[in-house]
Amino acid sequence: MKVIFLKDVKGKAKKGDVKNVPDGYARNYLLKNKLAEEATSGNLKALDAKKKKQDKLEIEEKESAINLKDKLADLTVELEAKSGENGRLFGSITSKQIAEALNKQHGYKLDKRKIELDEPIRALGYTNVPVKLHPEVSGSVKVHVKEK
Repeated sequence: MKVIFLKDVKGKAKKGDVKNVPDGYARNYLLKNKLAEEATSGNLKALDAKKKKQDKLEIEEKESAINLKDKLADLTVELEAKSGENGRLFGSITSKQIAEALNKQHGYKLDKRKIELDEPIRALGYTNVPVKLHPEVSGSVKVHVKEK
């Protein structure tokens, strides 16, 4: 029996795959547990339309990430911190603080996990911080840390 998998089934198929499986396995396990549906012509057309819609959404998501990358390249996020001798900070600037300042100063909401800061900023001055906006798109934001 030919079925369309609705969920990932370990060792068999991933969601959206169309495969031939034994009739008993399909009826007694896959269809019963709503892991798959029979591959009728109507279901195949619906799957095709769903895949096209998903592809279109991914393209739009990537384009918006590219636009955001271009906007972030022109921005400078300003942060204030107390510092000691030689411009060394008391404490550090984290990705969470950068994300909050970016939202407050420029209105761009960015998840702190997308800011790829290897280690916190511990000195005054300008730093380019890499940002992962999409699996295929990454940019950077300029962060200016000045004395309080």
